[in-house]
Formats: sequence, structure tokens, C-alpha cells
Amino acid sequence: MPPSDGNVAGSFRDPSGFLFRRDGVLYRQVNSAYQEHYDLLNSSGLAAELQSAGMLIGHEECGPDLAAAPGACNVLKPELVPFISYPYEWSFSQLKDAALLTLAIQKKALARGMSLKDASAYNVQFVAGRPLLIDTLSFEKYPEGRPWVAYRQFCQHFLAPLALMAHRDVRLNQLSRIHLDGLPLDLASELLPMRTRFRFSLLSHIHLHAHSQKRYENRLVAARTRPVSRFALRALIDNLEGAVNKLQWRPRGTEWGEYYDATNYSGQAFEHKRALISEMLNAVRPGQVWDIGANTGLFSRLASGAGIPTLAIDIDPAAVEKNYRQCRRDNEKLLLPLVGDVTNPSPGIGWENEERRSLLRRGPADTILALALVHHLAISNNLPLARIAGFFGRSCRHLIVEFIPKSDSQVRRLLATREDIFPDYDVSGFEKEFQAFFAIERREPIRESERLLYLMKSKIRADK
Repeated sequence: MPPSDGNVAGSFRDPSGFLFRRDGVLYRQVNSAYQEHYDLLNSSGLAAELQSAGMLIGHEECGPDLAAAPGACNVLKPELVPFISYPYEWSFSQLKDAALLTLAIQKKALARGMSLKDASAYNVQFVAGRPLLIDTLSFEKYPEGRPWVAYRQFCQHFLAPLALMAHRDVRLNQLSRIHLDGLPLDLASELLPMRTRFRFSLLSHIHLHAHSQKRYENRLVAARTRPVSRFALRALIDNLEGAVNKLQWRPRGTEWGEYYDATNYSGQAFEHKRALISEMLNAVRPGQVWDIGANTGLFSRLASGAGIPTLAIDIDPAAVEKNYRQCRRDNEKLLLPLVGDVTNPSPGIGWENEERRSLLRRGPADTILALALVHHLAISNNLPLARIAGFFGRSCRHLIVEFIPKSDSQVRRLLATREDIFPDYDVSGFEKEFQAFFAIERREPIRESERLLYLMKSKIRADK
């Protein structure tokens, strides 16, 4: 769905300014109340340093005449982020890299007389394979002696989820989907195992921090605030950095993380499938690809390697972690791995269900890859083929989809422990339901298998 003009829903809480669109162009208004801090951000050289290092989003100054509301001192035209993702869609290492970026920026800010007043994970996006701070108005002039105002937010948005992922279960990052203002530290403290109380960093920044929050929750802030030297503040940032660096999570073998090692494809079938996908992508020439059920991104890279910005979405955190680590290792700039369940995609949440947009409202995609996916949706999840076809028809303009028949060993495995209640799950049933939403442009059998690969064009999205 193309973004409409007006204020951006997730950018209304900050009195320093807000994002808005006009004639389809994204702008950021800087309010007069923030002018002193914005001027220092530029005159101190901090903005230029961070932008040249690829840590802060770039922008063009347009002047206050373009303001969307009274009280503006400037209007910026920021560089566009290709796809907005959210922390609950990130792998462990993505969240960790975003945390380390935030701390590195805070260090550089202190060196130039400024400080981050926000440490929200939502201020970070992944662009060209790396985390990037996108909120230019997150900085303020550093008031000597004041504690870091974003300390609690950093612990709630980054340290607590990372600690739970590392010490309990990596899937607990989904708690961020419920707690948009950051994971409550008392909840994190309750969930973390006892052994974390013997690690000084987690003891101090989560367990004792949670206790302190509870103790002082009904007292005036001024009554419990003591001056903090700049040296002590730097030491705090160093300690947080050490705490984050020590957190490790190793993606162990899972059903999907090791999927390609257990595939029933022959070498020739596998290479034929790759060649067909490449041919279909070349025929469509999409501006963007979503690979749903991407696993570790093997086929996603056929798109990103051809210069196409690609999302690689998979339900398995281990597969997504492996995918992101490969992206980072190989400096891949066009592939964005994300954790997501197509049967329960990220919803619209936050104020009026608009602050964080649903996955589908961040679409449609130009082209979706749905490879070795339909049989899981239809058989494992009892989704009728008509509903699957309708979902894809609304979500993309072109679809490259694989059909795997019941005779295939992967489908036989799904049916081994349940009754076969899927009489319409065959090629004719598949084509009938999908042709209600798509025109089939190409149908190819994959060599040395009974699988079929299709290129389809949506009848719903074709002209939009």
C-alpha cells in the first residue's frame, strides 16, 4: 500500500519534530523548541562525523517554508529507508548490532558535548546490510552532571531482550511485540535464570535496576538524582558495551536451520530450480522481492545478487540468524533477513494500531518467492488453497511459487502423523484456486522431481 500524505503515524510523540509526507515525499519537521540542539548537532561536527561513518541517516535541508505545522525552524528531507523493519522481526545478532551502534553513537556524542535523549530500538533501521540511526532529533546538548536520560530505555529496548534471548530462549524477543516501550525490567529479571545474578553487568543493569525502579517509582525524580560526572557516564557506556558484547547466542541445528542438508533434491534438480528462478526473475525485473519461507536465504540471493532489494522472511530464528551472519560476513547490501510467520504476520500495533505498521501494509511486494511453502500452509496449517491464493494475490504483483505434490517425500512426511483431509490438494486444485487471483505466465516441471515451478501475475495488483 503506497504511503499517503500527512503526518507519519509512528512519529508523533517527540516534541522536537515529526515526520510527514507531502506529494509522496517524506520530510522531517524540526520544531523551534529543538533549534539549539539541532544547531549544535551540526556546528559540533557530530552529524557530519556520524553520517560519514554510515551511522546516522543523511538528509537535505529544505528550510522552514515547507513546514507542515507552525513552530518550525527547519524541514529536512531524509534519505529513504528501503524497508522499515521492527525489533521483534530481527535476529539476535541484528538486535545486538543495533544495540552496539546506539552505544557507539552515544560515545561519539559525548565527545562533542551532546548526548542521546532516546535509545529506542525503533530509531534504528537496517540499510545496506548494517544498522543505521534514523532519528536525527535524538540528540541534545549534554547537561553536565546529569545521568544518561536514555539509560533505562536502552536497557529495556536492547539489553533485557538480548539477555533473555541469550540465557532463556531466542524466541522471547517476541515480547517486544507486546511491550512497545521496551521490555519491563522487573519482568526480565523474573524470567532470567538465577545464574545471571552472578554476572555483574546483568545484576546491575537488569536485576538491581529493576529493584531500583520499583523502589523509587512513586518518588520525585529530583529526590533520587545525584550528579554524574562525564567520566562516570563514559564508564557506564563502556560497561553497557561490555555487557552486550558478552551476550552470545549460537544458532543450533533446527528443522529449518538445517533444511538444505536434508532436502530430497538431487543436485541436478536443485540447479535446475535455481536456473528457473533466475530466469523468472529476469523476465519480471522486479523492483523488490520478498522471499517468504526463505530459510537461510539461498534462493533469496538469486534476487539480491541480481541487484534487487530483497527481504528474506522465515519463521525460524536460527535460520534468520545464519542468514544475517552471512550477510554481514559477505557485506551483502541488498538482502534483509527478518523473522516472521506468514500465518501470523506482524500486525499493526501501538496507538490506534498505526504506530508500527503491519507487514502487509508495508507491501505489496513487486514479486514474492513462495518456494516449498504452499504444502506447509495447506497441510500443516489447514489453510484452504483459495485463501492462500487470495493472500498472495493481494500481497504482490508477481508470484514465483512452487507446488509440491503428495507423492513428494516432504509432503509424505507431513501426512505421516495425521489424516489426509486434503482431497483438493493436487495440481489441478492448486491451479484452479490460484487462477482465480493470478494469470499463470509460466509453468515448469523441475527436473528429477515431481515438483512444479510457476510464474504468475496478480489480477488484483497488476495495474496498481
